[in-house]
Amino acid sequence: MNRIPWDKILSITPFDLVKLLVTAAIILFVNKIQLVNDRLSALLIALPLTSLMAMIWMHHGGQSSERLANHSEGTFWFVLPTLPMFLILPWMLRSGWGFWVALAANCLITVALFWTTVVVLRRFGIDLMPK
Repeated sequence: MNRIPWDKILSITPFDLVKLLVTAAIILFVNKIQLVNDRLSALLIALPLTSLMAMIWMHHGGQSSERLANHSEGTFWFVLPTLPMFLILPWMLRSGWGFWVALAANCLITVALFWTTVVVLRRFGIDLMPK
């Protein structure tokens, strides 16, 4: 991980455009459902659709089972520090905080929780951010 291959990351293939359209369509669909039923929308967005799509795209791209397993395990650990946001943000909004201020505060809290998760898990032999 010493050198990030920006040429591979920034190159766009026709299949990348298909992946973009399918993934965006799922997000748009869930957002449209929210206009009618916010609970159903929340249920759909709580499903790991993005992670599943990413793993499907990774598999289609020839990634090894080990990389897929690492991705899945990392996703599990990185979801945990995001969960408090879904309780803190509604509390802040209902307490009169403005949307953008509450969102920014939650982003900072989540970043702090991410790094706390990384540090704590390293002590147990799980390295989410290898050097």
